[in-house]
Amino acid sequence: MAVARSAERVGPVDGPAHLAGVELTALRNVRLLDGTLADLDLAAGEITVVRPVEGGPGTDARGWRLVPAAGEPHAHLDKALSAEQITPGPRAGNDLVTAIEQWRWLVPTLTSDDFADRARRAVRRYVANGITTIRTHADALLAGDPLRGVDALLGLREELRGTITLQVCLLAGQDVPDAVIADAIGRGIDVLGGCPHLADEPAKETGRILDHAERSGLPVDLHTDEQTTTGHLDLADLAEQVIARGMSQRVTASHCVRLGMLDHDRLRPVVDLVAKAGIGIVTLPITNLYLQGRDADGAAPRGLTAIRALLEAGVPVAAGADNLRDPFNPVGRADPFETTSLLVAAGHLRPAEALAAVTTTTRTVLGLPAGGTGPGSRADFMLVPDVPLDEVVAGTQTARVVVHGGRVLADTRVSTVLDLDPMPR
Repeated sequence: MAVARSAERVGPVDGPAHLAGVELTALRNVRLLDGTLADLDLAAGEITVVRPVEGGPGTDARGWRLVPAAGEPHAHLDKALSAEQITPGPRAGNDLVTAIEQWRWLVPTLTSDDFADRARRAVRRYVANGITTIRTHADALLAGDPLRGVDALLGLREELRGTITLQVCLLAGQDVPDAVIADAIGRGIDVLGGCPHLADEPAKETGRILDHAERSGLPVDLHTDEQTTTGHLDLADLAEQVIARGMSQRVTASHCVRLGMLDHDRLRPVVDLVAKAGIGIVTLPITNLYLQGRDADGAAPRGLTAIRALLEAGVPVAAGADNLRDPFNPVGRADPFETTSLLVAAGHLRPAEALAAVTTTTRTVLGLPAGGTGPGSRADFMLVPDVPLDEVVAGTQTARVVVHGGRVLADTRVSTVLDLDPMPR
């Protein structure tokens, strides 16, 4: 077991990284989101006091800004970092159907150890970049032991318990028998998921997953409307069923790309229905921008849900990256500020809105205690260089100190040396 250490100073952003393993009890001279400088006291994994700078004992955070820790509300750790195992196809990239085909081709070759190893390596990237909460979907596989990937992620969840928060969500397609879903529930999954938008009868498949959720009491997170056609809306089906059942479980709909294709007259009633049902939405810009719109000759769709309309209706909208270097997204950095940058550029959010989508709203959608940086908040936060918030959200800053429950999990500093002086003549 690591021995807790203390530190007098965070130190310069381009200095040596030295804080991993430190248990913080107080931060002094740290910049808050509102731009003020403050002193913080921490105890039992929470922020207990926030006050104007007074000095005194504690870790001096001069030159750093405090922002809430990020969450990844929709990962696929079972698929993460598998791109190197895929033989590239003849096309320049995959659409959703081709990505699914490539993944199913790979599945028979994958062992439990492979799932665990890639997931563990991916988690290290997430944590280093400031993500301390991850909801990962895990396929019920159609070749070999259907739950070997689920078991690998459940094992990783226990391995990391008390260090980060990891939720495992079963991803069951229409070909997955009810007995396999029940088995996964018995093994201790945290969330029930599926992909009704790919089913022959989407409303029926939605109902099947909700039936299991009601019997088990588990929350639900469904892949929903991950297409850019504007016909049937699985999200409307989901909302209507949740309302009709009077479900008390937390229900999440991820992707919801079709919603972003609707004109105002069709969009408004669906958004109001989602708000009435109390459904949380997860938008996943990098993966859906990669997958969607490849068959368009012109006016290619953007692959995003109707973020602004949802926010204006009071619907909680979290954001994540979805896949990480696999058939569904060959790039990605496991970095929340990659997501915020896309939310500003492609989703037209304000920087503060984009930051909330990957931090405090993610906790809301995942059903976790409220996050933040005030008294009573869990001590889950990042220290980033003390620059304007716009620059933080743009992802230009690589120095980060990542704190979970008051303990420093990761410390990254980068030193750059340039020589741009004119050459002597």
